[in-house]
Amino acid sequence: MTTPLSSVPQAQSAVSLAAHTTLRLGGPAARFLPATSATELIDAVRAADTAGEPLLLLGGGSNVVVGDAGFAGLVVRVATTGRRVDSIGDGLVELTVEAGEDWDSVVADAVDQGLGGLECLSGVPGLVGATPVQNVGAYGVEIADLLTSVDLLDRRSGQVRRVAAAELGLGYRTSVLKGTDSAVVLRARFRLTSGGESAPIRYAELARVLGVGADERVPAEAARQAVLELRRGKGMVLDPADHDTWSAGSFFTNPVLDADTFPLVLARIQGQLGEGVAVPSYPAADGHHKLSAAWLIERAGFTRGHQGPGGRVALSGKHTLALTNRGGACAEDLLTLAREVRDGVRSAFGVELRPEPVLVGCAL
Repeated sequence: MTTPLSSVPQAQSAVSLAAHTTLRLGGPAARFLPATSATELIDAVRAADTAGEPLLLLGGGSNVVVGDAGFAGLVVRVATTGRRVDSIGDGLVELTVEAGEDWDSVVADAVDQGLGGLECLSGVPGLVGATPVQNVGAYGVEIADLLTSVDLLDRRSGQVRRVAAAELGLGYRTSVLKGTDSAVVLRARFRLTSGGESAPIRYAELARVLGVGADERVPAEAARQAVLELRRGKGMVLDPADHDTWSAGSFFTNPVLDADTFPLVLARIQGQLGEGVAVPSYPAADGHHKLSAAWLIERAGFTRGHQGPGGRVALSGKHTLALTNRGGACAEDLLTLAREVRDGVRSAFGVELRPEPVLVGCAL
């Protein structure tokens, strides 16, 4: 099935993408189109593919860095809406949500309905469709823990198909969908509990705030409010008046090292900082070890508020993992700061930090 490009409605020309990203950075889109229904989204993608026009799908703009030259093609803003809850028995429900729904609004609504499971992902910016691509995670919970399936538009065949979560290769901040444009998420389904309790609390900082032990449950609303307070303290809840939130969230992922590399890196870090220093690390899949990117950044000499070019960009004053636009910045300013931090950590400890946001029309 094909759709002629001329039939795609309401495409605007030369729209600034800075207005559609949480960093407030990025050049113009040659053409820009909001898609408010799954049908509009499918038609726009099929039409662009038929015409061979470059295509960028943009959700909440919270996990993307758009270069200063912008995007020379069609940017489709995913703005689809719709939610449904179905009982599946044994105190469980399946929540189906369209890709364009605001993620935190979905979490808040689920908690209000007495549904548990999503509350530790409160305050995460962006839209539902991006969450399985990135396998979004926070405070001990990942999308992989809750996702049952997604509906995808396969751009090679032009067909829509349902894909089980097990087929998505969900890992630490990744999936088979990340870094590829072969499919478009139309909607996602999550398995939640209906008893009003949270998922087991597994994150030590959150457990301390809530005053509970590991793997205990609390009312979902209590967990949500505690998570929101923790995120606000780190500048990770969007606030137009607070430049510390003009970011893409955590800019670098926590490095994951294999069993052979980990002791070598550990020895280098302790050689630099002293043998008695405690290096925070966490077990990861397949015998790997995860290091704290924020800890490495700080020990490499980058403090909160460290400024980049002209003071137009800086590390957040609350959290060194967030690179922020202080107003009047361009994307190249941010990338210059990111390169400085990446290269500093590599030079000090031999660890390569990798960006978490998607880079569009730019590179580190």
